[in-house]
Amino acid sequence: MFVAGQVGWNARQEIVGDDFVAQVEQALHNVVDILAEGDARPEHLVRLTWYVCDKQEYLTRSSEVGEVYRRVIGRHFPAMTLVQVAALVEDRARVEIEATAVVPNLELRS
Repeated sequence: MFVAGQVGWNARQEIVGDDFVAQVEQALHNVVDILAEGDARPEHLVRLTWYVCDKQEYLTRSSEVGEVYRRVIGRHFPAMTLVQVAALVEDRARVEIEATAVVPNLELRS
């Protein structure tokens, strides 16, 4: 399952605020919500790519990001890549998270 990049916006496509960690949390929730639509869970994630506008902000707030990550995703840590970009398509977005999950065959999960 391929999940396109998710930013920190809610169901009404409104950015949840300018705080980096709040946007990370919302983006992760968006990933989890999309996974659920495909009968997948966070433990099915095999890859995450994070695009951030400010690498230093990510590094400075990494402990807060870690807390949010564990709260939303749990203690599952797929392969992850972090890329600093000049900007994201959504002007107020500070982070965008793209995901890939491998969902076991539903017939085998019974």
